[in-house]
Amino acid sequence: MSPLPSPPGVGDRAPDFALPAADGSGTLALAEVCRRGPVLLVMLRGLYCPFCRRHISQLRPTCEAFRAAGLALLGIVIASPERAQQYFRRFPACFPIAAAPDRAMHRAYGLTEAVRTPEMRQSAEQRAEKALREMGLEAPAGQAGTIFATAGGFEPTPEDDAEYALPVQRMAYFLVGQDGVVRWTDVTGPLAESLDPAKLLALL
Repeated sequence: MSPLPSPPGVGDRAPDFALPAADGSGTLALAEVCRRGPVLLVMLRGLYCPFCRRHISQLRPTCEAFRAAGLALLGIVIASPERAQQYFRRFPACFPIAAAPDRAMHRAYGLTEAVRTPEMRQSAEQRAEKALREMGLEAPAGQAGTIFATAGGFEPTPEDDAEYALPVQRMAYFLVGQDGVVRWTDVTGPLAESLDPAKLLALL
């Protein structure tokens, strides 16, 4: 495999793509969406990731605020079109999401992978405990991650299990202007913790 490029930074052109829509309605192309206005691109992991699934639902209020201000949200999830459509028919998102059947698009954006370490597993367990508390749920010690993974009735498929078995994919935000140039980015950590709608809208 060739070395990863560096993630596009402010002033760089965002790599274009045309991918199947996760809801089954045609194709989503970054250039096409950008022609209508600026875009916040949300690069997610596979559907196995409960933090990604929860983040999609938590973006609903922000989605409405962004839409009113002329900023579109566009996601990419690592899943086959068939699996993505199966999931999003049951759990619709408030913004368009493209289905990437492999990690090629994430690699094009320079997003690295990491082998799960005991420290990463412990951090994920703590985040799962916090998320469950916010949902009014509790879990026996050491089982928060397992319970959170299927919260809300999520049923993993063999495809989800295969994606989980791979190294952890880094997630990211990229704010892309109408000209296709990156205005802001965050590739450093959990998505929801860095999103400041007021700051992003000020960049438009």
